[in-house]
Amino acid sequence: MKERPILFSAPMVRAILDGRKSQTRRVIKPQPLNVLFHQGQWIQASCEREPKDIALVCPYGQPGDQLWVRETWLSLPLGGLRYLATETCANVGGQWRPSIFMPRSASRITLEVTAIRAERVQHITEADALAEGIHCDGVTPLIMQYAALWDHFHAQRGYSWFDNPWVWVVSFRRV
Repeated sequence: MKERPILFSAPMVRAILDGRKSQTRRVIKPQPLNVLFHQGQWIQASCEREPKDIALVCPYGQPGDQLWVRETWLSLPLGGLRYLATETCANVGGQWRPSIFMPRSASRITLEVTAIRAERVQHITEADALAEGIHCDGVTPLIMQYAALWDHFHAQRGYSWFDNPWVWVVSFRRV
């Protein structure tokens, strides 16, 4: 078993804490030409004249590995930690630190990877959108809500919903 960090925004941390989020999609970098699952491995199939299959290794581990959550946090002058995801008032007397700088010792959430697969982002199902923490508002279809959330985080980086990038689908449970 290995332990790795993973970044989550405050709303996604709240969804994990509420038990509504048990899945995350992360862009595969670099984007493969074609992905197959063969003999227990995700394979990038080449389209060259001399095919070279390359095993894709998910940077988020494999089932049984653990992910510790990095989130926006604050170290109080007199000791103790605060987390933006669960603060009722963002002004608690200090400067919020970005999740990327959170050390392992400050993390309060550990996740166990239960499954990993590779797919195109647009292959998400309604059940997957719910597992991603999307609220059913009764008006907007779940997949449309997820597409808007996806673009909020990824469109400016060149991985828009419309581009339909390959993603790692990481399912997890809170430990």
